[in-house]
Amino acid sequence: MKRGLALLGIVLGMTGGAFAQGPRAFVGARVIPIEGPEIADGVLLIDGDRIVALGPRESTPLPAGAEQIDVSGKTIMPGLVDTHNHIGGIGGGDGSSPLQPGVRVYESLNVHDAGFRRAVAGGLTTLNIMPGSGHLSSGQTIYVKLRPARTIEDLAYRNADGSIAGGLKMANGTNSMRDAPFPGTRGKSAALVREEFIKAQEYVEKVKRAGDDPEKLPARDLDMECLAQVLSGDRIVHYHTHRHDDIMTILRLKEEFGFRVVLHHVSEGWRVADEIAASGTPCSVILVDSPGGKIEAEHLIMKTAAVLDKAGVLVAFHTDDWISDSRLFLRMAALGVRAGLPRDKALAALTLSGAKMLDLDNRVGSLKAGKDADFIVLSGDPFSVYTKVEQTWVEGNKVFDRTNPDDRLHAAGGYGAGDEMEPYLCCQEDAEAHQ
Repeated sequence: MKRGLALLGIVLGMTGGAFAQGPRAFVGARVIPIEGPEIADGVLLIDGDRIVALGPRESTPLPAGAEQIDVSGKTIMPGLVDTHNHIGGIGGGDGSSPLQPGVRVYESLNVHDAGFRRAVAGGLTTLNIMPGSGHLSSGQTIYVKLRPARTIEDLAYRNADGSIAGGLKMANGTNSMRDAPFPGTRGKSAALVREEFIKAQEYVEKVKRAGDDPEKLPARDLDMECLAQVLSGDRIVHYHTHRHDDIMTILRLKEEFGFRVVLHHVSEGWRVADEIAASGTPCSVILVDSPGGKIEAEHLIMKTAAVLDKAGVLVAFHTDDWISDSRLFLRMAALGVRAGLPRDKALAALTLSGAKMLDLDNRVGSLKAGKDADFIVLSGDPFSVYTKVEQTWVEGNKVFDRTNPDDRLHAAGGYGAGDEMEPYLCCQEDAEAHQ
């Protein structure tokens, strides 16, 4: 049994010893709960994998026998929630058709991928891992918690029925405009999506008419089963989009078919902020400070999140890792603050707002009694360029500790930091020679 636990710890580089145990109190840190005011000299009390209490040190009683961990001078906040990530060796739809909602991205993921180590080094604890955006729909996403794992099933959030939780990745704009059978224009792209949803509506109707008679059921269709979940609201659409006209196309489709959607990237969201707000659609924003890349993102501006928030849109940030390295996620919100996003909204955009977009806010995204004990210990203010993630905790287990040499390697980079990724694999012998 001990050998098995040790193996689980190795997979994500878990440091700090034991798995979730009895009451532990993190004492003396500045605590940022997200829901509620910051606590200058606080206590975060956890027991096993749950948060039990938090509050000021002088007025928060500790249970007898609780282990006290001194984090004076540090900052504690919830584990970061990334609504759009691509680590793990993603592989979704192929070139056979532009719409492949039946594909499941988790069947391409490698939990030993070094990207998971980088993610916890950046303070990320919950991810929405997506297939790519070269299709109108490249497949189903998976919501993962970065706990110690041997298989992708160990990382997966679960729905109430036990199935693996996730959304559906869809995209429009230039990425999916390719040679046939892919669409060559924006109008054709929208028409193909509309046709597929009409098929799904007809499929759902056939299933209803069949009732309890298996002989009348239509043949199983994985694409239609997924889109049926979208139409019922059980599966959220995560829509890659940049230009304002592409955004408006999605809002029309949402109104026509009634599905739930999160708009991702929204480089020109600032141009149609009022329309997005009126539709009640949340936005997951990316900010990059190095111009270039795809032409449809040329009008990306730093104040997009601030403009959307002012209009009344729920805003989160995402890494789109590798577009922005998971280790630099805190910086994303700092750029948003610099461009006018209120500090409290920027902190929520890294945590609670993203959790809401994934239907996980009952478990993660804030420090609150009863929620999962997912949190990070920072050396200073979250938005300071000098601040480092010192520890990352998931369900009461320390999965990253910067004082551990191996964890520090994955935080800072260097020989061996990406053992299972090119180009590092070819250089592993050199890495060992230089240690």
